Amino acid sequence: MAKAVFTLRSGVKVGRAALGAHGDVPGSVRQQAHDGDTVSVDPDGNLGLRFLGVDAPEVSFTLPGSDAFVSIANERWTEFLANPFAPEYGPFDPPIEDELANHILVGIGPETAPNHGRLAKEAERALEGLLTADIEALGQTPETFRLFCSFATEVMDGYGRLLCYLNRDQPDAELPEPRPKSYNERLLALGLVTPYFIWPNLDPYKRQERLVDAVPAPGSLAPEGVDAAERESFDEARQSVKDARAAERGVFSRDDPLLVYPFELRFLSRRKPPDRWVIDLSAGDDRLRPPQTYHEILHAEDRLFVAEEYVPLFVAKGWRAV
Repeated sequence: MAKAVFTLRSGVKVGRAALGAHGDVPGSVRQQAHDGDTVSVDPDGNLGLRFLGVDAPEVSFTLPGSDAFVSIANERWTEFLANPFAPEYGPFDPPIEDELANHILVGIGPETAPNHGRLAKEAERALEGLLTADIEALGQTPETFRLFCSFATEVMDGYGRLLCYLNRDQPDAELPEPRPKSYNERLLALGLVTPYFIWPNLDPYKRQERLVDAVPAPGSLAPEGVDAAERESFDEARQSVKDARAAERGVFSRDDPLLVYPFELRFLSRRKPPDRWVIDLSAGDDRLRPPQTYHEILHAEDRLFVAEEYVPLFVAKGWRAV
């Protein structure tokens, strides 16, 4: 089925919808046009839901110079990731810094694409398993099963997908059994996805403040920081990643660890280095570090990315962009 929201080649996000339902039947124009600037609709096509806070190995993605998604299992990916800095793939815009290129080269080789593909399939199968188990636990069928979405500040990404924390829809937290954590958190704990924390989309269960008020104070993001009591779920997610690494689960396996992070694969293909600034959550300092230095923060769960357009808000709060 076609997507209800999608992105044109120009980068503009568009969508299609039908008039919404009225009870169990399609509504009339009069029923669904609530006033002069609001109409109830039913999405005409599938809606993609992108999990916040996590980044799974890619099953497929676009190769340099193409808009077509190609399976990571394709030999062209093996060839590309064996030497992504080859001249035929074109320059990076802006140029990639030597330190970042050297960091990427550590995970580069003929096994990089197969490694990524194997771990992508593991994450895909794990999510399928979690969904199937939840359907059975609730005594439902795929047709009656419903999902609960909790949105943060930014509701849609550049691909037209909704950004959320996702769980099974279980109104009673204890019946028929205690409600599990979100799929985002469960996959992190299994070590099958990598953490990818992007401000301000950290806590969708907390009332959203104005962005200018939501900017954390310098030093408050460390475990002992002044906002720690308000970040219980976020800190638990970070700890679950540390536990997965210690147990050598999934992407942290001793025998087959993830060689290139998903966002690294994407920026290599797009020929555009990362442009989000980054905070070291383990440092407890007042620094916003430049985008291409993220790799200097050893563990991914200690990286908090901040889009460039939000940097002035942080600087006004006392952070140093250096």
